[in-house]
Amino acid sequence: MNLRLLLATSVLLALATPGLGAQGVIVDEGSFAVSIGGVPVGTEDFVIRRPGVGREDALFANGAIALTLPEGRLDMNPLLHAAPPDGVAVRYQVSATGPDPIQVQVARSGRRYLATIRSDEGAEDREFQAHIDTRVLERHVAHHYYFLRDLRPERAVHTLEPRTRLQGLITAREPVQEMIRLGPNEIQARRIDFTTDTGEIRTIWYDRQGRVLRVHIASLEYLAERTDLVG
Repeated sequence: MNLRLLLATSVLLALATPGLGAQGVIVDEGSFAVSIGGVPVGTEDFVIRRPGVGREDALFANGAIALTLPEGRLDMNPLLHAAPPDGVAVRYQVSATGPDPIQVQVARSGRRYLATIRSDEGAEDREFQAHIDTRVLERHVAHHYYFLRDLRPERAVHTLEPRTRLQGLITAREPVQEMIRLGPNEIQARRIDFTTDTGEIRTIWYDRQGRVLRVHIASLEYLAERTDLVG
């Protein structure tokens, strides 16, 4: 995976958006080591960029995920255009290769998200309801949880998982301050348990800057931990 290529892709999307330029600030970038069931299965590299200010303000998040899952190798490249400061989804695209290859493009249009989905089953056009608080939370993508970092306790927001075509709700619980270990480092973290409307608990650890340090989804036995912050 080439993170420079990912950055270039992010810049190209910014340039393709009217009023946006290639200059901007990198909000966060780094890498996760991913394990499932306690077994290392791959990595995730990502970058989150904020290229504009004022009316041109936006957030672009893109990544490269390479995982060896029980059903086969999964390579995925998500690219999200979100509205600041909360990260509400505006546009999204993802391509995935592996046992179930798929390409998805999603764009908000009024009260709907219009999606084009291409897979081995053919091409499909779908619509999803667009809420004012919708976040994209793609399965097996850790950096998307950056956009939940400021969610108030007990507030539910809508979620969209484009590859699986699922929509739902997720609610934050009261954050807990604790020390966690990343490699040889002890880091002060803010742990938040998020509960979905299906009862699934997703636990995320953030540092003081709001960066995602660790993602744990017990029901999937999924764990992603930052490696670039390890000294």
